[in-house]
Amino acid sequence: MNIHNLGKYEKKQIYIATMRPVLNKRALFSDATSQYLSPMEPNAGEEVTVRFRTGKDNVDAVKIITTHGDYPMKKCETNDVFDYYEGKFVVGEESIRYYFQVKSGALNCYFNKLGVTKHIEPYYAFSIYPGFHTPDWAKGAVIYQIFVDRFCNGDKTNDVVDREYSYIGDTVQQVKDWYQYPSSMDVRSFYGGDLQGVMDKLDYLQNLGVEVIYFNPLFVSPSNHKYDSQDYDYIDPHYGKIVEDGGEALPEGVGDNAQATKYIKRVTDKKNLEASNQFFIELVEEVHKRGMKVILDGVFNHCGSFNKWMDRERIYEMQEGYEKGAYVDRESPYHSFFSFHEDRWPYNHTYDGWWGHDTLPKLNYEGSEKLYNYIMEVGKKWVSPPFNVDGWRLDVAADLGHSGEFNHKFWKDFRKAVKEANPEAIILAEHYGNPNEWLQGDEWDTVMNYDAFMEPLTWFFTGMEKHSDSREDGLYGNADSFIGAMKHHMASFSTPSLQTAMNELSNHDHSRFLTRTNRRVGRTNSLGPDAANEGVNKAVLREAVIMQMTWPGAPTLYYGDEAGLCGFTDPDNRRTYPWGREDMELIEFHREAIRMHKENPCFSHGSLKFLGADYQYIAYGRFSKDEHIVVAFNNSERPRQCELPVWEIGVPREAVMKRIMFSTDSYYSVGKVDFQVRNGHVFFELPPFSGIVLRHRE
Repeated sequence: MNIHNLGKYEKKQIYIATMRPVLNKRALFSDATSQYLSPMEPNAGEEVTVRFRTGKDNVDAVKIITTHGDYPMKKCETNDVFDYYEGKFVVGEESIRYYFQVKSGALNCYFNKLGVTKHIEPYYAFSIYPGFHTPDWAKGAVIYQIFVDRFCNGDKTNDVVDREYSYIGDTVQQVKDWYQYPSSMDVRSFYGGDLQGVMDKLDYLQNLGVEVIYFNPLFVSPSNHKYDSQDYDYIDPHYGKIVEDGGEALPEGVGDNAQATKYIKRVTDKKNLEASNQFFIELVEEVHKRGMKVILDGVFNHCGSFNKWMDRERIYEMQEGYEKGAYVDRESPYHSFFSFHEDRWPYNHTYDGWWGHDTLPKLNYEGSEKLYNYIMEVGKKWVSPPFNVDGWRLDVAADLGHSGEFNHKFWKDFRKAVKEANPEAIILAEHYGNPNEWLQGDEWDTVMNYDAFMEPLTWFFTGMEKHSDSREDGLYGNADSFIGAMKHHMASFSTPSLQTAMNELSNHDHSRFLTRTNRRVGRTNSLGPDAANEGVNKAVLREAVIMQMTWPGAPTLYYGDEAGLCGFTDPDNRRTYPWGREDMELIEFHREAIRMHKENPCFSHGSLKFLGADYQYIAYGRFSKDEHIVVAFNNSERPRQCELPVWEIGVPREAVMKRIMFSTDSYYSVGKVDFQVRNGHVFFELPPFSGIVLRHRE
């Protein structure tokens, strides 16, 4: 028997029979967003007000239970459906965990991040970290990730040329055909994308609705991905400006980079390096003029074997203005930056590499205070004038150092250094697994959100692993698994971290989401690149984008996804942006989805509540005091009749909700259509592979 479907008379009879009110568990709600926790980001010594919602006249008492004491709550507000309770306490220096105890007659239950529970669940308690603030601009910000070599070639004079130098066993090549698929050993192939190309496309990005540009690494590096930094102080001239060119490419059959005079000239001449930094300054200024932000990729766990501190390739050995590298000379001032196992100088190969890769020397912070301080200065430098970058994305951040204790010390100091230089800079880490120990308010602001976004979403909509390496039909369309995974992994975040989390469908490390919709297991080397384009379902991509734009966090587009770009995992996911061959309808859809996200503040700051779930079906609400939005998906091949209890997110019992976005297997629409709410429920039909967004505003 569903008590909510009974009339007033029947409920009254049940009340008389049991001598206590029936607890309406679906009316119980609170979270740590600003409408239920004020201030949401308190400083030590501040008083906070915590609110809790119940059914009207439905409970006897509500209490806040915290790690520092219990606090009774008093009823502070009521309406036709709900009562609101309020409690206050002062936060100290230490973090606080809290949950709620609700009493109704003889019934006693608890409320935490899972919702209503019979037992205390400490892991799922709400959290407050006094003094922890994430930048307001980053909460719900629309981010656009650019892998620079593949985005747009705006300056032909800085292109890597054939045989310019040798990298991982062979010479590099310049790809002449912009639309050519990446090769299996793509890391040596350069298409010519650069920062001038980004400058040229700022109108496009602004018109799309982008608020933040996140760049894959920009510093001097021999690879196209640049996760093997060569010089942390300068933008790579191949991305910036080459004002002093010269020298020669390597002769046929020669792999010794000491003879790569053209490359040496380009990347060691201070005129090129300074000109590249200056151009980057101008680019950031132009981005800021448009009201947008910039995030840089910081690779501080390891550098590259080309790095001037190591100089295994002997790029810097004979150049004026550079000290001898640690590989070259035992007496190098950078000797302590690395761990060497044997005394084999000159040209000592016996150093630690990250995961054993000799092209990625592990940085030895524990053994070098000089290195430690240098990277702290790098962290400050780029978020300060004249560069004025708005934050860092940190590569493999949990791997840095040789112990967990040291790792945490480093990131605590890094946060202090960066935030002192620029209090509004974001510190965002790449991390797989539970990030909670780094999100205590004194290290990272947030993470790339794999566990609490990309993976559950991908499993539900496609049944595919994020690399397209496997398919799990048991997770395909499994709403219970989706909700369980989301609730569990979102519990690792405090609200400030969750609202700034980077929510991606694709990126440079995983297959393109559109390719995952074909549900084919494999990679380029097994299936060929064309297979990534075959059998894809753009309707499923549109569903995923609607979820991305309506879910808590910062929706992050990987360049080209909005234009229909496909690709298996690395390196196929690094195809060039298809200028002149874009899917214009898909771009327009993304533009409308982004506009919807930005026009409705509750997507960035509001509460989340699940409203319905079944096989291939999920519905949830996003809501604030005066804005109530329903989002629902039917990911199956059959239409579905839907009835949702929108009273649970504050929609009046009798009201009208407007459809503001609708996508089906054949089209999408942003035309406004009215849907009547009756007795607190809204009714609609979802066609196959569809998503809908309904809104009610006070």
